[in-house]
Amino acid sequence: MKTSLRSTLAIACAAAMACAGLAHAQSGSAPARRGITDIMRSGPAVVPPAAPRPAPVQRGQRIAEYIVALVNSEPITNTEVQKRLDRVLDEAGPEAQRMPREVLARQVLEQLISERAQLQLAKELGVKADDAAVDQGVEIVARQNQVSVAELQRRIAQAGISREEFRGNIRNQIILTRLRERELESRTKVSDGEIAQYLAAQQSGAAGAQDINIAQVLVAVPENAGAAQVAQLQRRAEDIAQRARAGQDFAALVTEYSDAPDKSAGGALGLRSAERYPPLFVEGTQSTPVGGIAGPVRSPAGFHVLKVLARERGAAADAVVRQTQLRHILIRPDAKRTPEEAVALLQDYKRRIQGGTADFAALARDHSQDPGSAKNGGELGWSVPGQFVPEFEEAMDRLQPGQISDPVVTRFGVHLIQVEGRREAKLKPEELREVARNTLRDKKMEEAYEAWSQEVRARAYVELREPPQI
Repeated sequence: MKTSLRSTLAIACAAAMACAGLAHAQSGSAPARRGITDIMRSGPAVVPPAAPRPAPVQRGQRIAEYIVALVNSEPITNTEVQKRLDRVLDEAGPEAQRMPREVLARQVLEQLISERAQLQLAKELGVKADDAAVDQGVEIVARQNQVSVAELQRRIAQAGISREEFRGNIRNQIILTRLRERELESRTKVSDGEIAQYLAAQQSGAAGAQDINIAQVLVAVPENAGAAQVAQLQRRAEDIAQRARAGQDFAALVTEYSDAPDKSAGGALGLRSAERYPPLFVEGTQSTPVGGIAGPVRSPAGFHVLKVLARERGAAADAVVRQTQLRHILIRPDAKRTPEEAVALLQDYKRRIQGGTADFAALARDHSQDPGSAKNGGELGWSVPGQFVPEFEEAMDRLQPGQISDPVVTRFGVHLIQVEGRREAKLKPEELREVARNTLRDKKMEEAYEAWSQEVRARAYVELREPPQI
């Protein structure tokens, strides 16, 4: 389905997070592919009341079970914190593995609180993930780790994770992804003027055409913070910035002080075009050399101390990209047809097409529920990277010309995809505008997510009980 509503939270990555136990189920060897991303982002760190520090919990040691927090009367247990903490350590880089375990435990607890509040909101709004979507998520995790589904199931069982727990983790991540897309869609509209400005910046080689990598320490400011608390947090951020400028290791400052997610990477946000960073980050670091410190700068989320890690020239507007010509058949589940029945129907269509008893274009014209493409035999034309939602694009990219996918579940319905051709070509003006729209929308999504997640967290009633065992 051709759409500008491109998700920035790929279900492939979301589902893969649930498979972190895979890393220690392979006799100590790392997964073949380590692109396993934790999409959960936490708000301000909540520090439980001080308590005597127990001996560290060893892997495989029996864990005491008790409630560490309540989120709208729903408990989070010590076992849940320990399991997530083990997964974080399995996937973490050396910086995070050197962090004090109690610091990581506090971060994991806050992550679980934020996640639980969002899942409760999803339930209120009727956001769900059907079994067909979960099945597809399992397959994506297996492909990311370059194993079969059967081997994946064997390894998660070896890691002590039940099939139901594993599928439940994947289901929750899909639900969270769909919730965020739904809630943030209205906040990520891109105007024609913004697109024109973006393209002009690329053509002129302005700062907006740069790729930059920025690391941050975020000192989060609660939504209802008073003036005195804001001033105190600002002083904390200024002290962190001063220590960074004095030469203190930035990754260590991130580990100790930052309330931002993805701290295992030393606070690095990744090499990306300037348009995909918040404008205040770009403006705040515009005159900062590589290795330099900027800020603190203020955003709705709090105070940010920034370090410029790298600057590279961005891709030219006339760059050659790989384009894919494709068509699809879309079946939307409804009250009369479940997602599983839609999958079975499309599997039957695939068998008939490959057996020579049916024609793809004819089936699309007669049965596809995508009004924009059905009348043209399902044709979507030539696409550019980033044009489709991640689940669709991931399946499309694995196909060779002439091949037909298995049924693919997205938030739009269930698709049967056929790739007709591929080529390397320069983008036409309308394609450039679509790429620009997607890039700008991704940037707005990232900016909006931080504020939205804190809003959801602030609306939840959270009661902290005993701190988790560490």
